[in-house]
Amino acid sequence: MKFTLSWLKEHLDTSASVDEIAEALTDLGLEVEGIENPAAKLATFTLAKVKHAEQHPDADRLRVCVVETDEGDRQIVCGAPNARAGITVVLAKPGDYVPGIDVTLSVGNIRGVESHGMMASERELELSDEHDGIIELPSGEVGQKFTDWLAANDPARVDPVIEIAITPNRPDALGVRGIARDLAARGLGALKPANQARVPGTFPCPIDVTIDPDTLENGCHVFAGRLIRGVKNGPSPKWLQDRLRAIGLRPISALVDVTNFFTYDRNRPLHVFDADKVQGNLVVHRAKDGDTLVGLDDKTYTFSDGQVVISDENGIESIAGIMGGLETGCTEDTVNLFLEAAVWDHIQIAHTGRALKINSDARYRNERGIDPGYNMQAMEDAAQMIIDLCGGEASEIVVAGQVPDVSRAYKLNPKRVISLVGMEIPEAEQRQTLTALGFRLEGDMAWVPSWRPDVLGEADLVEEVARIASLTKLQGKPMRRVQAGVPKPILSPMQRREQAARRTCAALGYNECVTYSFIDQASAALFGGGDETTMLANPISTEMSHMRPQLLPGLLQAAARNQARGFLDLALFEVGHAFHGSEPEEQHLQITALLVGRTGPKDVHGGSRGVDVFDVKADAEAVLSAIGAPAKVQILRGAEGWWHPGRHGKICLGPKKVLGVFGELHPKVLAAMDVKGPAMAFTLFPGEIPLPRKTNATRPALVLNDLQAVERDFAFVVDAGVEALTLVNAAAGADKALIADVRVFDEFIGGSVGEGKKSLAITVRMQPTDKTLKDADIEAVSARIVEKVGKATGATLRG
Repeated sequence: MKFTLSWLKEHLDTSASVDEIAEALTDLGLEVEGIENPAAKLATFTLAKVKHAEQHPDADRLRVCVVETDEGDRQIVCGAPNARAGITVVLAKPGDYVPGIDVTLSVGNIRGVESHGMMASERELELSDEHDGIIELPSGEVGQKFTDWLAANDPARVDPVIEIAITPNRPDALGVRGIARDLAARGLGALKPANQARVPGTFPCPIDVTIDPDTLENGCHVFAGRLIRGVKNGPSPKWLQDRLRAIGLRPISALVDVTNFFTYDRNRPLHVFDADKVQGNLVVHRAKDGDTLVGLDDKTYTFSDGQVVISDENGIESIAGIMGGLETGCTEDTVNLFLEAAVWDHIQIAHTGRALKINSDARYRNERGIDPGYNMQAMEDAAQMIIDLCGGEASEIVVAGQVPDVSRAYKLNPKRVISLVGMEIPEAEQRQTLTALGFRLEGDMAWVPSWRPDVLGEADLVEEVARIASLTKLQGKPMRRVQAGVPKPILSPMQRREQAARRTCAALGYNECVTYSFIDQASAALFGGGDETTMLANPISTEMSHMRPQLLPGLLQAAARNQARGFLDLALFEVGHAFHGSEPEEQHLQITALLVGRTGPKDVHGGSRGVDVFDVKADAEAVLSAIGAPAKVQILRGAEGWWHPGRHGKICLGPKKVLGVFGELHPKVLAAMDVKGPAMAFTLFPGEIPLPRKTNATRPALVLNDLQAVERDFAFVVDAGVEALTLVNAAAGADKALIADVRVFDEFIGGSVGEGKKSLAITVRMQPTDKTLKDADIEAVSARIVEKVGKATGATLRG
């Protein structure tokens, strides 16, 4: 939305500067996007007088002039045909920047003659496109600033232009008067009374108007018009042309310029038909598919069923509320015109304009909403201006439909400004603000003006009060505490576990993924799902037909997409819910991670290797430790079928208490998911981890032991089918109080061990707590370890 300062002052009595107005507008929510101040780029130019002019000795079209300036006489070479002695000109001196030619002047030499500056044309100063000669001023003193001369003699040339951004909910600010009203409420001046013209009709209107019943509901609320006969169309007056040019509009004719003026002045789009080209009466109705119209922009538009148009007996003559037709448009030959003002359904306008790809000022305003209460008065004001500029005689007004009743009132509660905004504004000031904005107050009820469709509740009243008072006055205050001391934790234990799991996975080098909860049926079936209980009733695609039974399908699909693009080494994780039924309680939280490829890039020292089961086992144990799982757990077999049968383990607190699963994924699953394996993964179930018995915030006491620990190594020969875990658990059970750790550090198969046998070597760490161990103590514990392992596995010490 563009407007000039002088245009604003037609509605606002103010002495505020352009900068003050711009700052206030932005603070009011009407953000200033730019200010064009013509005086700023003309500030260096001064007036001068040509004392003498003679032909250039070496150029037929150049003249050498002696020019009187405020710095004395200067010689200037000029090629303008009107350069002659005695005229007052606009002088650009060496060092001045000339915007029209984008040049900073210097002393020049033109065909052997020095030139100290130039005498400017209007185009060189960007005042107009005129460049046939230099500017000749009828008056002015030598040395006078050109901007001062323009301000006194042609102020429109130095009128600042302000451009603001309009949010969709503020259609009233699409008119200069609406902007002036906001500034007046802020205190930057007084709003001038609006013109209330009255143009009595002297004869019945020969053109009647009607609205089809199916269009009256949600197409057009009211359609009003009147005939003005005997007008003389032609160029509009200079003040109107200057005003339109300043905001980027091209003056066309007095009749068209009047409609454009009201579009920007009062946010009131109007249209004028050439009445002599209208056949019969005008009807507002819905177009049929295939109907066409040549618009004022000389383009042919084809309509679809339901779009609202205006027709006479010859056919469609206008696109309702968007653009008129070329056939009945006003020209210089127009003598009789029909002036139209209507209130259209803004949704219908938006749909039609979007479908026809028309972006007109009328559409822009009608689809956001105009002031329905001004509709009939606009007929009077526009008719008065047309008669003032073009003469003529107005008929009586014809009306179809009714002006919609948009009256509504909301309770004004002065205390809500404090509760909603945090500002303390006296009630008297609140009421004064709303009155200045056009609200009508009756007791504690505020009636909303017809030009404010955005005010739809009590909170909007508070917003208006705070907006005018300025939200920059808000002061930060500490939140009031309900009770003294440290507040109770807000996050639940499960939420804290989620946070800890995410931080730990990220610290281990995994990248977090957020995948869809919906997957395809085939992928769901690979992981124990895909049945009717988890099928969506209305899926958006076949690839999102079922709720995921595990997080692994989404991570594997992400891995496949990355591998297809050349990223082969992947570490991904996700924290989210999986679903095993259709009820709200049939879901559980999972922490799932996936490793594919190698541990790192190729290295000359051989540090890179393929990821293995022990990588994900270590990571799973680290995450479990971070989220509070017990340190001592069991590793068992027997996980679901998507895990490799011999390369996985369940992390358990007992046969039925599974905290998680880690291992290699089954090759058949990887092939079905199009993932190049092998791939390692772990899935943890934080909901299965017991909550701590004590909920205090303090950490447990640090236990230190100053007694020397002792480590002993044992090598056992066992059957090849014996699991290392069985042997480790048996060794650890020999003395649970003394044995702190048991680790496998070697496995040997073949050689002297014998067929069907293997050697497992373990390190047992014994940590005394009350006395230093003696040889006899160590030998006794060692004997118990050999005994326990032998009973559990049939092992013998390797010789």
